[in-house]
Amino acid sequence: MLAMLCWFLFSCKSQHENTLKHEIISTKIIGGGCDGCELMYIDMPRHINQTDTSSGWYTNIGHKLHVTGTVFKDDGKTPAPDVILYYWHTNDKGLYESKEEGGARNHGDLRGWVKTDVSGRYSICSARPAPYPNDFLPAHVHISVKEPDMPNEYYCDDIVFDDDTLLLPCLNRYPAANRCGSGIVRISLQNDVQMAVHDLVLGLNIPNYPHMK
Repeated sequence: MLAMLCWFLFSCKSQHENTLKHEIISTKIIGGGCDGCELMYIDMPRHINQTDTSSGWYTNIGHKLHVTGTVFKDDGKTPAPDVILYYWHTNDKGLYESKEEGGARNHGDLRGWVKTDVSGRYSICSARPAPYPNDFLPAHVHISVKEPDMPNEYYCDDIVFDDDTLLLPCLNRYPAANRCGSGIVRISLQNDVQMAVHDLVLGLNIPNYPHMK
């Protein structure tokens, strides 16, 4: 009985110490850590362009989606060049389907990278995602950011669509953090392409971000 009690106390102590250790590490990581963002480095090309086109654009999965924007430094005014944005999203069934095994399979095949040009501009050509099946979350595009002089990547608010009927109920339950600014975009239609503009401000509402003085 004494042995069982000692084991229980030791187990609880270890779990508590591990929790504290994780919290301490998280406070030192820019953005506080990111579940799955490390997958951005799997199959990342050596040369990344200012524009990327996913397979969804060519196979016409769902509706074609063209997102453009400017990434600004933390002053919100100065364009930020050479910033890598990694995106991934569901297909027209709301699933992260992939033909690959292992690696970044959990992010599906609709994923890619862009690097901002000297004016901080980027362009993503893909397909509009569908929401998860039988879920309350609106359709979204995940975005991870890797700045050239920062030690780790961090995530910003997902791109979501203002015409999505699931958006407002979700925001009422879970207000947006506005990491790098609002992720809500407005869609305009040009021929058969849904157009959206999404600007980002580096470090905005990002924990542990080393803002310039």
